[in-house]
Amino acid sequence: RMVKEYKSELMHPYYAAERGLVDDVIDPAATREVLVNSLAMLRSKHADLPARKHGNPPQ
Repeated sequence: RMVKEYKSELMHPYYAAERGLVDDVIDPAATREVLVNSLAMLRSKHADLPARKHGNPPQ
């Protein structure tokens, strides 16, 4: 009984989305479009790394 209750109430993507555990719930039919758009956005991303404080010490 408790397993059925858990599955019916807690095992769906909207439960996770309500709690901020996932970024978005998408329609399976739109998966390809969402992935293509997301990857296109990342194509021009440039991450600026912080300057290193210390180099490699001499051996």
